[in-house]
Amino acid sequence: MQKATFAYDSTKTAYPILLAICLAHLSNDLIQAIIPASYPILKENFHLNYAQIGVITLCFQLASSLLQPVVGAYTDKHPQPYSQIIGMMFSFFGVIALAYANNYASVLFSVTMVGIGSSIFHPESSRVAYLSSGGKRSLAQSIFQIGGNTGAALAPLLLAWVVLPNGQKYIIWFLAVVVIAQLILGYIATWYKKVLHAQRGQAKKAIRIPDLSSSRVALAIGILLLLIFSKYIYIASITSYLQFYMMQKFGITEVGAQVYLFYFLIAIALGTLIGGALGDVLGRKYIIWLSVLGCAPFTLLLPFANLFWTAILVSIIGFIMASAFPSILVYAQELLPKKIGMVSGLFYGFAFGMGGIGAAMLGWWADQTSLTNIYNVCSYLPLIGIIAYFLPNMKKIKFRTE
Repeated sequence: MQKATFAYDSTKTAYPILLAICLAHLSNDLIQAIIPASYPILKENFHLNYAQIGVITLCFQLASSLLQPVVGAYTDKHPQPYSQIIGMMFSFFGVIALAYANNYASVLFSVTMVGIGSSIFHPESSRVAYLSSGGKRSLAQSIFQIGGNTGAALAPLLLAWVVLPNGQKYIIWFLAVVVIAQLILGYIATWYKKVLHAQRGQAKKAIRIPDLSSSRVALAIGILLLLIFSKYIYIASITSYLQFYMMQKFGITEVGAQVYLFYFLIAIALGTLIGGALGDVLGRKYIIWLSVLGCAPFTLLLPFANLFWTAILVSIIGFIMASAFPSILVYAQELLPKKIGMVSGLFYGFAFGMGGIGAAMLGWWADQTSLTNIYNVCSYLPLIGIIAYFLPNMKKIKFRTE
């Protein structure tokens, strides 16, 4: 009996693979999100100040950021279908180390392991989303991204349910997520390997290159990175310190504070999905501009809000701010279509790096002043979004094939 051959059609969206990579991203980002969600219990167990909390974020984010462009550049030339499985093994050991950490140094080691796993996971996973998109690239990127954002949103709720009532060692239960993720990644790797084999048997496909000078491409990439800077430093202020801010300002419990962090993170997930879909329809430049700059009125109001309006505002901010990332990443991939892995690694890495540096700086600043003060100042960051005006409109740019 003749064995059926695998046919890869780049014009058809592979929804089963998109769903699988979405679930894998959910698992990866759920694991990495248990780090900030566990800050209240770590702060109490090890008597940490806000600067030390910021350093935990810095170690994790630098580990997840510095390797990503390198991994992406390497896999552009040498695709690695099983690299995500290897990355998840680092997260496996990181979860064990975090559950049984008995001092500050061991906490830093554990989060660094999770960060390394994340840095290996993202570039090739983003390429899988690209290969399975069937041309619907913003939609595919948003489906991939919503998995990560949903995982990040679930982490504080699961931690409040499982870990906070029982203690730090109950973090070990998150190993179940890693095991499930490995099964999903095995399925994805099998498909990815078949795609690579099918592509080798096909004529090399022409790549559409934007008809822009290298200086205009460099300027556009610089603008996108500056927008990532403003976006992720603000997000770091929420994910690292919102729990403590809510507990201090409104006198609510640790579990209650986790719920407000969940509001922000689930709004990010919804904003990512809708923003990605609209990017394909309305144009990515306009979604980027609206998303970053459109947050400003709400971030400026947040420091003055009561408990009810804080829940509303953090949800609106998360929803609007998140809608930009799929469009930013796909826009950058369109600018440099020959370097999909490197671009994905650069932007994910830069986002994580800015989040880590921002968290460390904000933690030190909170110790010197107050948590309220950092939200007063960070509220102006979305105004940087006005520079998106200078991005070229890719719908009006001519493309050449190479």
